[in-house]
Amino acid sequence: MRIVLIGASGFFGRYLLRALIDDRHHCVVLTRAVDRCSEIGLIPGVELVQADVYDADVLAQQFAGAHAVVSMAGILNESGGGGKGFHKAHVELVEGIIEACRQAGVSRLLHVSALNAGKGSSDYLKSKGQAEALLRSADDVDVSIFQPSVMFGQGDEFFNRFAAMLSMMPVMPLACPKARLQPVFAEDVAAVMVASLEDPMTWGKSYELGGPQIFTLKELVVWTAKTRGLKRRVIGLPGPMSAAMAMVMGLIPGKPFSWDNYQSLKTDNICEQNGFEYFGVDPRAIELVVPYYLSGSVHQARLQNCRRQPRR
Repeated sequence: MRIVLIGASGFFGRYLLRALIDDRHHCVVLTRAVDRCSEIGLIPGVELVQADVYDADVLAQQFAGAHAVVSMAGILNESGGGGKGFHKAHVELVEGIIEACRQAGVSRLLHVSALNAGKGSSDYLKSKGQAEALLRSADDVDVSIFQPSVMFGQGDEFFNRFAAMLSMMPVMPLACPKARLQPVFAEDVAAVMVASLEDPMTWGKSYELGGPQIFTLKELVVWTAKTRGLKRRVIGLPGPMSAAMAMVMGLIPGKPFSWDNYQSLKTDNICEQNGFEYFGVDPRAIELVVPYYLSGSVHQARLQNCRRQPRR
C-alpha cells in the first residue's frame, strides 16, 4: 500500500515507519522542513516530501493515488498561549486532512490522538477532542482513532527527559506527583495501527492504548533514578506549589513544564478499556524495555530480542 503520513518526523513516527516498512508498505512522509528530518528519507521504503501541510489543496495533490493517510501531527506545548497553537496543530490541520482526503478520493484514515482527548481543562486535551469530533463526523472517510497514554521507547521525551534532569539534580521537586499514567511502548502502538489498516471492523472506532501497569508520576521518576543507578530524593509538591512551578517554568524558553502541562496532569492518563485486547497484543512493561536504552549498555541486543518476540 502507498501510505502518506503527516507528522511522522518525531519520536513515534520512526516506530510507525519501521512497522509499516516491515509490513511492505511504501511510506510518503510530508514535512514543512525536509532539512530537519533528512535522516528519515534514508530509511529504505520511505519517501520524504516537503509540503505545506496546512494547505488542503497541496495535501490533496500528495494524497493522490494513496491507499491510506496517517494523521499524527501534534505538539505538547504552544509557543504563545490561549490555545491558538494547539488549535492550529491539532484542529485546523485535521480539517485540512479530511478535506484533502475527500478531494483525492482517499477513504482510509488513521489518526493518532491522545488518551483523555476532550477531557479536562487543558488546551492540549481540548484541541485533541475537537479534532476527534471532526473525524467522527466525517462519515465519508473510514477513520480509526488511536489514543495512547504516554509513549516510551528509544529517544522518547518522557524517561529520557527525567533521566537527564535526575543526572543533574540530587534533589528533585516534582509537580503533580500523584498523577496516574499507564506508559505504553511505542512499538506496541505501531503494531496495532498496522494491524488495523486493512481491518474494516476498526472503521469508525477509537482505541485507548495503555501499558500493563499503572503508576503515579512520582513512582515513575523514582524508578527512573533507580534504573540509572542514581540515588536521588524526589519531593512531590502539593497542588499550589505544582501550579506555581508550572507558571514559572512556563516562562523558560522551551517550556520544560507549562501551565497547560499542569492542567493535563490533573486528569489521570489511564485506560477505561484497553484497545490492545481487540488486537490480541500484550503490551510490554517498562522494565522490559526502558532499562536498556537508558543505560546505553551492551544489553541493547537483549532489547532487540525482546522486541522480536511474538505478542499474539
